[in-house]
Amino acid sequence: MEKYGLMHYMEKQISNIEEKANLIRRDVIEIIFRAKVGCIGSSLSIVDIMAVLYFHILKIDVNNPDWEERDRVILSKGHASAAWYAALAEKGFFPKKELLTFNNFDSRLQMYPDMRKTPGVDMSCGPLGQGISIATGIALGARYLKMSYRVFVIVGDGEMQEGQIWEAALAASHYKLDNLIVILDYNKLQFSGQTNVIMNIEPIVKKWQSFGWNAIEINGHRVNSIMKALEEAIKIEGKPTIVIAHTIKGKGISFIENKFLENSLPLSSKQRIQALSELKCSNISEENF
Repeated sequence: MEKYGLMHYMEKQISNIEEKANLIRRDVIEIIFRAKVGCIGSSLSIVDIMAVLYFHILKIDVNNPDWEERDRVILSKGHASAAWYAALAEKGFFPKKELLTFNNFDSRLQMYPDMRKTPGVDMSCGPLGQGISIATGIALGARYLKMSYRVFVIVGDGEMQEGQIWEAALAASHYKLDNLIVILDYNKLQFSGQTNVIMNIEPIVKKWQSFGWNAIEINGHRVNSIMKALEEAIKIEGKPTIVIAHTIKGKGISFIENKFLENSLPLSSKQRIQALSELKCSNISEENF
């Protein structure tokens, strides 16, 4: 009976996170449609990861975004900000209606996140390749201050071609930063084409292991797999962890999935309706936020 109860609880938890992911995915579609700008494919590929982080893993307080003991999140692939903002709003860091101001001149929700403006954003981001370096410093800071928070970094596969990534990987391993967890959004597409054609990053698992990291490889859209991987990463001692999440660019929307040219194109009204239909969402208006 006890085992059945635990299984039922886990199934319900997974179902709740999947529902949150669908809501975040819906809001990504809506805010990018209204703003007529945004990297939709890159945002959609990390939605399930964001849902697991914010509704299962992170130690945070929406009523005290600057709580010193909070876990930190760095979106190194800052162009996927729409997914981050949608997750933060769903969690309650700011009103969901504010999502409609995305990329407006006076908005707190700029195309590239600004830690000085947006509640829940721990680090401004934009230039690719810098996230793990910054996270390494923050993780070292936690050790110096004797704090228990962890640092989670979401990076893109195109970023793996940046030399700074590997310098940071070397440093994090040297200092045995087991409070540092990197999540690779491995959708195999970058802005101008296929990652393996532009600059192949394989064998990615062996490379990170050779740098002294714990490496976990998963399906980045299976909520249960993401949960287990991050739970395992949190328990690892003496070394940092990278979770290599195999994802699909534009996940959930048939005419965007596995495309790179469509990644930054504005959605038409017809495409918006089709996207919401595929997500089994009814059309929404500003009053629904």
